[in-house]
This record gives sequence, structure tokens and C-alpha cells, in this order.
Amino acid sequence: MKRIFLFVLTNILVVITISILVQILGVGRYLTAQGIDYESLAVLCLIWGMTGSLISLAISRIMAKMTMGITIVDRGHPEAAWLVLMVEDLARKAGLPVTPEVGIYESPEVNAFATGPSRRRALVAFSTGLLRSMNRNEIEGVAGHEIAHIANGDMVTMTLLQGVINAFVMFFARVIAWAITQSSRDENRQTSPYLITMLLEMALGLLGLIVVSAFSRHREFRADRGGAKYAGKQDMIAALERLASNQRMYDAEPALAAFKISGGPGALFATHPPLEKRIAALRAAAI
Repeated sequence: MKRIFLFVLTNILVVITISILVQILGVGRYLTAQGIDYESLAVLCLIWGMTGSLISLAISRIMAKMTMGITIVDRGHPEAAWLVLMVEDLARKAGLPVTPEVGIYESPEVNAFATGPSRRRALVAFSTGLLRSMNRNEIEGVAGHEIAHIANGDMVTMTLLQGVINAFVMFFARVIAWAITQSSRDENRQTSPYLITMLLEMALGLLGLIVVSAFSRHREFRADRGGAKYAGKQDMIAALERLASNQRMYDAEPALAAFKISGGPGALFATHPPLEKRIAALRAAAI
């Protein structure tokens, strides 16, 4: 129920924010007697596409803590002080201005993730399943990978890419739907545009997801190299091999799957490359 409430609350916030922006900019009506006002439509789609993504990014760290029940640990924690010191050391090697918050969440999955709106306001969280099943060298490899995501600005880049894709999907779905309805019979024009637009958004959204997923897979290779640089190549390889041998890797909070060190299969729509390919690429890399 808490997750549902937070999801609804976030969407209400997004809708209110977008509605205010649309009214201020006066771009809500993009259909005119002469046809489509492409400038107004482009601005409208950009607002709808980017605003939700940016709001989600801004509150990502807070939402992750609340939805996954993450416990933040510090140097004074009796059992996890070593983990905090490890992350601090990796953050220094990566040149981060501030050490990310370190959190632990209860889950049997063997995984970890990084999130947050900026390099100064980031969170690295580890599952209890990972902490129980890996040794400290392997955990350091995982932590190095997540620190690399933060140092590379991957959360921001993914958000901007998703926002742009959303805007393009909305724009072209409406342009194509308008063109189709103009060529159809007059009596159908009042009812068909909405259905056509929805179907086009679904189809174009799938194409956009392929682009986003491809970029996500690319950034995983880069984060692996970063993890090898900060934590050591052998520790990074050992961490990936441990993940490859474990079957419980992607159970908790699917919405955060793209930000974890490992994800499930999915070919074109996979957010992570196969672990075997990541290990092979890391072995071949000159680090």
C-alpha cells in the first residue's frame, strides 16, 4: 500500500507541475484551423516528456529509501562500518565531491544499486543477500561499479535520454495520428484520433525502449571498467562471476532494475548485457 500511495502521489505531483507549465507557456492547444501548430506541439511534448523524468530523478533517492525500506549506515554502525569506509575510499579514488550515502535493504536478491539526482546527492544500496553471499573483495568490486555509475553521471544521462525519447514518442504519435485522421472519412475524425494516438504511442514507445535499453547496456560496460579501475580488475571480475553463479539477482523493486549491477535477460529490452559478455570484456580490457 505504501508503494501504491507513493506512486500515486508522485504522478499527481507530475500532473500538477506539467499543467501549471502548460498554462504558463500557453501551449496546451496545438491543433488550429490551419492544422498542427508544430512549435506548440513540440514544446508541449517536451514538457510532458521531460518533467516527469526530472521530477523522478529529483526524488529518486528519497523514493528508493521509502519504497525499499533502506537503512542508512555510517561509520558508527557496529556491523557495517567497514562497508562505509570502503565506499568512502572508492569515492575518493573516483574524485566524487561527496561520499554517497550507504544503505542496506532486506532482500534475498544478490544485487546493489546507485541512485540520486547528482554526484553530491547520491545513494549506494546493498541487499542483505549480496552482503551474505559475497566476500569483501567481491563486495568492493560491486561498490566500485556503483561508484562508477555515480562518477559517470549515469542516472542523469539516463533520465535525460528517457525524457527526450518520451517527447519524441508523444510528438510523432500525434503528428502521424493527425495525418491518418485527415485522410479518413469525416465521421471518424471525432473518435479515431485518440485511439490511434494511444496505439502509436505504444508502438513508438517500444522502439524508444530499445534505444534506452541499448544505452543502458553500454553504460554497464563502462561502469565495469570504472569499477575495475577503482576497486581492482580482479575484484571486479570476481564480483561479476559471483553474480553469474547466483540465481536470485533481480527480484526486488523492478523500477530500479536499470540502476542495479545485474539485471534479468531480455535481449533488445535488457538493461544489462549478459554477465558472460561483461566478464569477457573486462578480461580483455587494458586496465
